[in-house]
Amino acid sequence: MNFAPNRPTAILSALIEEQRGLVSQLDNAVCVQRAGRDFWRGNLAGRPVVLALSRIGKVAAATTTTALIEAFDVARVVFTGVAGGVGPGVAVGDVVLGSHFLQHDMDASPLFPRFELPLYGRTLFAADQDLSDLLIKACEVAVLGEAPQKARLHRGLIASGDRFVSSAREATEMLEKLHACGHAPLAVEMECAAVAQVCLDYAIPFAAARTISDRADDQAHVDFQQFVTEVASNYSRNIVGQLMKLL
Repeated sequence: MNFAPNRPTAILSALIEEQRGLVSQLDNAVCVQRAGRDFWRGNLAGRPVVLALSRIGKVAAATTTTALIEAFDVARVVFTGVAGGVGPGVAVGDVVLGSHFLQHDMDASPLFPRFELPLYGRTLFAADQDLSDLLIKACEVAVLGEAPQKARLHRGLIASGDRFVSSAREATEMLEKLHACGHAPLAVEMECAAVAQVCLDYAIPFAAARTISDRADDQAHVDFQQFVTEVASNYSRNIVGQLMKLL
């Protein structure tokens, strides 16, 4: 993989609490407004970066990603944020590295198979292998080094949809439909499959690490803000910092 060191790395964050921790570490920070969004340009660990909030949902995340690629000539896109754990053994505080991404609310049947993206001929969008390998190395240092007795790293499918899955019944119904088609996600969230689709369109490497904030069940909303502030934001800041050293 050509890491194009002179071109910036785009760092997308799902929530402002995570972005704030990264922006505070930027050297030579400049805020650029585009498409109604704030993009922060600068350097992290001596590497050029552009930071942005994806905003919530697939359309918003796709718009942000397109603006990043079109306006800032980024070499790669990395997403850090939170997600609900739905895979066996995926616990709160763990980190899931996306190997592939799909839209769990995509259904153009009977014109196309369930979950297949129309006119793409595919259901799954793969993360860039080389970039993901570096990201998991960064996670091993940033997460396992910080809390080896608590956190675990997982690598697998992440499902995205325009719905905050917040009940055990809803999570079970979603998983049953996915499993029936041979898909077994480890985590569920609202952005990454859309970002992966845009990056495929532009041939830009993409990788994502999502910290598990809940089990996508009836308790998903409990202490969410506290978790994001005290755990997920620190994970994101440390993971990105380590990744910059590896690029």
